Amino acid sequence: MSLDDHIRALAEALDAQGWPVDSPWLRAAVLQAARRHVFAPDRLWEWDGHHHVPVDRAQDPDRWASLVYAGPDEPTLTQITDGLPSSSLSAPSIVIDMLDSLMPEPGHHVLELGTGYGWNAALLAHRAGPGRVVSVETDPGLAAAAHRRLTEHGFDVTVLTGDGDLGAPGHRPFDRVIATYAVEQIPWAWIEQCSPGARIVTPWGRLGHVALTVADDSGSATGWVQGLATFMPRRGTGQGHDFHDLHTTIPTSSTSTIPAEDVHALRDASLIFSLRVTHPDVRITTALAPDGQVTAHAHDGHTTWATATTRPDGHARVEQGGPCSLMTEISQGYQHWQDRGAPSLWDFGMTVEPGRQYIWCKTPQEPWES
Repeated sequence: MSLDDHIRALAEALDAQGWPVDSPWLRAAVLQAARRHVFAPDRLWEWDGHHHVPVDRAQDPDRWASLVYAGPDEPTLTQITDGLPSSSLSAPSIVIDMLDSLMPEPGHHVLELGTGYGWNAALLAHRAGPGRVVSVETDPGLAAAAHRRLTEHGFDVTVLTGDGDLGAPGHRPFDRVIATYAVEQIPWAWIEQCSPGARIVTPWGRLGHVALTVADDSGSATGWVQGLATFMPRRGTGQGHDFHDLHTTIPTSSTSTIPAEDVHALRDASLIFSLRVTHPDVRITTALAPDGQVTAHAHDGHTTWATATTRPDGHARVEQGGPCSLMTEISQGYQHWQDRGAPSLWDFGMTVEPGRQYIWCKTPQEPWES
């Protein structure tokens, strides 16, 4: 397939999903003004089941193009550091969803945190206009590459090298702020550097993104959860061990059974988000087998892992390793969510104040706590 064929395939797939009807400018930006492959480096990376392996444009241009345009929901790995992904072109559907949530307008002054190779900055510049976007990247090599690509393709963006959590001190107050990496705590500097009524869109906790509006007195920012997806954390954030590492190094310490319903429920995005709030150290993935049975993998990134596999008899076999009983905690979190009416993901929001941040449900007066 040619690059044009890949672009048409992406357009068709996004049409099938339904482009954001409130942001028609995104279609022209993504498909014409700032096409994705223009901001992809010549070396990409893919997972072969055991390792991340390089794919070079010069040696395998077809494979390279297929990674750039893998599909609406597939990110493209652009950098590996110490064996782990450290930068990517985010999945097109996520980029579009976040920009739709940001609601940038022509003339807005926009701050982006996490330039990467510059694709998102180009989309923002297409919308806001020349000289209206400031982007901060912690990696000097990435910052230089992004600035070069943006300039070569006519996008007037100020690219700074620095810590994105600090924002862009010394620049004008911003009307819009967007981060391309996940934070646990929303940096207060972002809010301080905004105009009253400004909008901030950021991934939170590697699971979902929120859209916050800065209060008229600039003393707080609040808003709703916008979607559920996994994001890379900020540079320097310890990711801990993954499930495979813990499962292979920590022996099984106990076995038990729980209701199969508790495991099937873990495929519900709303429950997963609730658990992310009430049990922030627990990370959960699920797999659905062809026969309809579900396996859940859980771990805390440090000392404990657990698996639960449903059986046709209505129970699930649980195996755990380490000092904690993760599946017991998860079952308690599931009960907590049910007891409070099993709210939808879209019922959750966040408020940020000086020295305080909390997730709430339906109204800021109802913090969501365990």
